[in-house]
Amino acid sequence: MDAIALNGFGGPEVMEWTVAVDPEVGPGEVLVEVVAAGVNRADVLQRLGFYPPPADASTVLGLECSGTIVKVGAGVTVWRVGDRVCALLSGGGYAQYVAVPATQLLPVPEGMDLVAAAGLPEVAATVWSNLVMTAGLRAGQLVLIHGGGGGIGTHAIQVARRLGARVAVTAGSDAKLARCAELGAQILINYRTEDFVTVLADQGGADVILDNMGAEYLERNVEALASYGRLVVIGMQGGVTGTLNIGALLRKWGTVQATNVRSRPRVGAGSKAEIISAVRAQLWPLVEAGEVVPVISAELPVTEAARAHELLDSSETFGKVVLRVGG
Repeated sequence: MDAIALNGFGGPEVMEWTVAVDPEVGPGEVLVEVVAAGVNRADVLQRLGFYPPPADASTVLGLECSGTIVKVGAGVTVWRVGDRVCALLSGGGYAQYVAVPATQLLPVPEGMDLVAAAGLPEVAATVWSNLVMTAGLRAGQLVLIHGGGGGIGTHAIQVARRLGARVAVTAGSDAKLARCAELGAQILINYRTEDFVTVLADQGGADVILDNMGAEYLERNVEALASYGRLVVIGMQGGVTGTLNIGALLRKWGTVQATNVRSRPRVGAGSKAEIISAVRAQLWPLVEAGEVVPVISAELPVTEAARAHELLDSSETFGKVVLRVGG
């Protein structure tokens, strides 16, 4: 098959569409012929050499894809050849074929374009596992979503609103904030001109904060929490080492938790299989009903993966960037 290979670590130019080893399908896995792959910040970090794949994962970039099952491994009974699926991956999405554990597959909703569906699995797994399974977001609570215009942010706004929560978002332009409002965000904070701590103080603080910045926002996020508030850190765009005021956290009976999806085990407690099972049972009906939709900013051929990464880094996008691979 052909796939994106890395010629070392560095800028987008190190990615090359070239011949690669065909994936082998093990027991409990299926082989997917890839139609499209979502582009994520983790891909950029891996390209730079800062986020190596798990030991049992493909070294090819790509944490989510959509396509058609072309082979079923031993022990797989739920899925069949020809099924249209989207998949949560530990790697391997930027390729013509990828082997996927059957427990990490989701059906493509009837009528949904396969390319658009490629932008769903990673954000759905990330948002549902963090907002619901980790933070326990409930109706009537206030959630602050940093990076409201990103792939995770645009999905999280929709999910939180369907849960009945109030939604505050940060973004770097009024234009992005206006689009966040169209998705359901109610409190709009331009981080270039406003202090989110001050804005949230007027609201009594946030019950849940979904943070992609890490170290840079750590102290201010704790300040912005309501009593019994939960801060969930899912990214480190603002650095990896920060200062945590334990006294401030104690006064609020607060919680800080950091999570990711990629390094979780395939099965068992807290696994990818557990997350995908919850997503399919509880979130997927909203997706199938069109109440939560993929927000796609740009679609590019996989041979232009370098341009896709440049777009992601440019802050020009709103929602997901997707690579068309085949189909």
